[in-house]
Amino acid sequence: MLEPIRIRFGGYSPPETSHSRAVVRFAEALARRTGGAVQTDKAWNVMDFGYGANELLWLTESGVLTMCYFSTAYLAERVPELAVVDLPFIFEDLDHAHAALDGELGAFLTERTESRLGYRVLGYWDNGFRHLSNRLRPVHTPADLKGMRVRLQLNDIHARTFRLLGAEPVPTDLKPGIAMIASGEVDAQENPLSNTMTYGVHKVHRHVTLTGTFYGARGIYAHKATFDGWPADLQQAIRESVREAILFQRKAAEEVERDYRREMEKMGIAFVDLTPAERGVFQKAVAPILEEAKKELGGTILALAAKK
Repeated sequence: MLEPIRIRFGGYSPPETSHSRAVVRFAEALARRTGGAVQTDKAWNVMDFGYGANELLWLTESGVLTMCYFSTAYLAERVPELAVVDLPFIFEDLDHAHAALDGELGAFLTERTESRLGYRVLGYWDNGFRHLSNRLRPVHTPADLKGMRVRLQLNDIHARTFRLLGAEPVPTDLKPGIAMIASGEVDAQENPLSNTMTYGVHKVHRHVTLTGTFYGARGIYAHKATFDGWPADLQQAIRESVREAILFQRKAAEEVERDYRREMEKMGIAFVDLTPAERGVFQKAVAPILEEAKKELGGTILALAAKK
């Protein structure tokens, strides 16, 4: 009896999150499509094994892991076009973001990534819109951010955006960032509500503003040489299983955001829902970022992002 092919799929979140649950959905779908000929070993959170979250990228690109999911923001230095996803207020809502990533924009970004890096890009999971939480005060306008130290992803656009909003950006990897939030070394952070709860930030931050400043996409990456070495029918089964997992994950993530808001409100955490006028003030403050992006990335890619 032949031993099953084993896929090593790494992540950076606990088993109960929508991303980890989607890994399970992928594994089950692939086993079903292949009659059990392919099995998936799951590493829920590589930080539990002493790695930094961002080390998932080299672990997969080198073939130590077969697959992983990771924020596209961390690859923007190597694939500049990915920066379009990280522009502030680039997508109006989830439907807009999903349509763009499943359509021409996603195809363009996939081609650019695969042509430069050692991955096959199999699709894009949803990490939701990023909202501001802080330990100091309610935030209604950029003026309320003055002097506030905000932990951000290691992404230049995010840092420049919050600098324009009057805050003091503190870009760090996830693990040290969580420690800085817990100790009060930083005052605020910016994440989907699911991450804010998962990483325990809600225990120290009592104010949340639904800024939706950035949309978070998590690419699903496979080690290119391994993927390309598989027969065509297995590649197709993997792509179909990933697509099934994408649809599952996006729905689950949306439900989790709604549930977590209700939970956080029961805990006494105060939410600010920006009015259209207040949101407009934020958008005006960061307009220079979009103008720079037009010059650096060109109008074509921004037009693709605008399509719904």
